[in-house]
Amino acid sequence: MNINWIAILLAALSTLVVGFIWYNPKVFGNIWMKEAGLKEEDMKGVNMVKTFSLSIVYAFLISFILQMMVIHQFGALGMVGGDPSKALPSYNAFMADYGTAFRTFKHGALHGFMGGLFMILPIIGTGALYERRSFKYVMIFGGYWIVSFIIMGGIICMMQ
Repeated sequence: MNINWIAILLAALSTLVVGFIWYNPKVFGNIWMKEAGLKEEDMKGVNMVKTFSLSIVYAFLISFILQMMVIHQFGALGMVGGDPSKALPSYNAFMADYGTAFRTFKHGALHGFMGGLFMILPIIGTGALYERRSFKYVMIFGGYWIVSFIIMGGIICMMQ
């Protein structure tokens, strides 16, 4: 099983598209700024090239590990130590039978949703408790990542 670097990159870039829509002032942008304690003036002078570049790098790292969650065949690869050439014949038989099973956008989106809801939202929520952020902030910020994980998971899983 090879890593699909194009799928990982597309999934990472999808977070920017989701962010442009999600944080648009006509969607959640104004509410998010209010809940985050930010003003329009705070957003001026931000180095957007640096911000977007680092956002892509971070999303790339997320996409890389997300593939392990959304593609079941990585579990089989892990069971043989990561090197299929050293696996028993049963591994090759399994991959011949199930190598592309559950490799759809829908399936990846489901696992992305579960990862976002059960892993990312609790992390954001816990941090927000200590930062004294509102529930609305958690729902906007967490919702962005849940939607992003759904799309990222779908992209990664469907691209074989």
